Amino acid sequence: MYRRYKRIYEIIPGILTWTTLIASVVLSFVQPMWMVYFIILFDLYWLLRICYFLPFLLTSWWRYRVALKTDWQKKAESTERYPALRHLIFLPTYKESREVVEETLRHLTRCSTPPDRLYVVLAGEERDAENFRKTLAALEPMYGPQFAGFYATVHPKGLPDEIPGKGSNLQYAARQVVPQLLATGINPDDVIVSSFDVDTIVHPQYFSCLTYLYATVPEPTRSSYQPVALYNNNLWESPAAVRVAMFGTTFWLMTELARPEGMMTFSSHSMSLRMLMDVGYWEKDIVSEDSRIFLQGLIAYHGRYRVTPIHLPVSMDTVMTGHYGKALVALYKQLRRWAWGAENFPYMAEAFFADRKMPWRIKLIWLFKQLEGMYTWATAPFLIFVLGYLPFWVAPEPYRSYALFQNTPFTLQWLMRLAMIGLFVSAGLSMTLLPPPPAHLKRHHAYLYAIAQWMLLPVTFIIFGALPAIDAQTRLMFGRPLGFNVSPKRSNSPTLSKP
Repeated sequence: MYRRYKRIYEIIPGILTWTTLIASVVLSFVQPMWMVYFIILFDLYWLLRICYFLPFLLTSWWRYRVALKTDWQKKAESTERYPALRHLIFLPTYKESREVVEETLRHLTRCSTPPDRLYVVLAGEERDAENFRKTLAALEPMYGPQFAGFYATVHPKGLPDEIPGKGSNLQYAARQVVPQLLATGINPDDVIVSSFDVDTIVHPQYFSCLTYLYATVPEPTRSSYQPVALYNNNLWESPAAVRVAMFGTTFWLMTELARPEGMMTFSSHSMSLRMLMDVGYWEKDIVSEDSRIFLQGLIAYHGRYRVTPIHLPVSMDTVMTGHYGKALVALYKQLRRWAWGAENFPYMAEAFFADRKMPWRIKLIWLFKQLEGMYTWATAPFLIFVLGYLPFWVAPEPYRSYALFQNTPFTLQWLMRLAMIGLFVSAGLSMTLLPPPPAHLKRHHAYLYAIAQWMLLPVTFIIFGALPAIDAQTRLMFGRPLGFNVSPKRSNSPTLSKP
């Protein structure tokens, strides 16, 4: 019975997506007017959706600009809890070069929060033991003494009931390190844990801002803390399609930060050690550990768990292989891994229906938001740019004389023209988030190119938006698990302090 219900929940996202896509094609031939009505309503919904989200994006961008100019260390030191609070930072790594790891450690030592308040965990994999040990031997003597504690773990391969990946590595590292940390007498309520990709370069004031928020928000152990994710480390060396896709991710996250009551954690973020201990750390048999750890807290506390926004950036690498075509393939795989967050829907459904303490209103809100997000991710690009025009290409001749049929293309054009405001706003905001171009690029050429790249949005919207989502949901529907693939990356020194 347990397995049967789980399979039903796993099938629902894919069924909704494929039913919409197949029905859109079939109706375009047999009932084109039905399809016309549907497309008008969908495009109107999409326009209203853009108009709804734009104020949140602009609000978040403004808070981001204000946060960059704030002295967060001064604010943190003014709180009563500041002397007791410490940071535990997990940096899981697999096949990363010494240069990438060293860049991250160097920036940690340059934060406004003194490094002797930071505990750093470098979590390697046995599958990459030789490379990891060489990196550790070179960097630990240089950086280890600067931190309050420096730990290194090697996650064994082939452990039962887990898949190789970030989640299983994090759980192993936490179970090795946390007992050592608690043995020093530190209170888990005073430890803020950050789970970072190893290429994450934090803003100099990130931990100061995190400390201030943790010391001032209500019930700080019942919250995760989400920064703005930028992909600026090697942005100028990345293909244009990669840059557009990564900025799209940043803008989606900024929109969520302005309405955090319905958001989950994404990529690099922070949380309390108390919560991690309460939920048994990260799950070791999933791909989307960044959002799942939030859901573990939400379920463990029966809905009394939330995300607190941090309007400061952390910067990571875009996918980069040194070859244009391979970089696009790597981008597709990365986005498909993110879309595998669809695995959270059956997890939520099972846990919610078994939890009698969580209010039904909270359950329904989260289930709807998850399902609606997956559905529009997979279907909207095709409905807007392809299937919305199909009935006008293939409809039988009798339908072409209808006034509505003749006028609808003009209506859709105007709806999409109005929706273009989202494109213009995104292009404009992206210019304020760009790192300085490298010396070999002329400044005005670089920025003109950065504006022109947004013309690729319809293509990237389909190839690197809908297709990875459809791929992931179809795999989930047929019970074909997606393993954790590590995106190839290359790091260059970023500039995060630029307002």
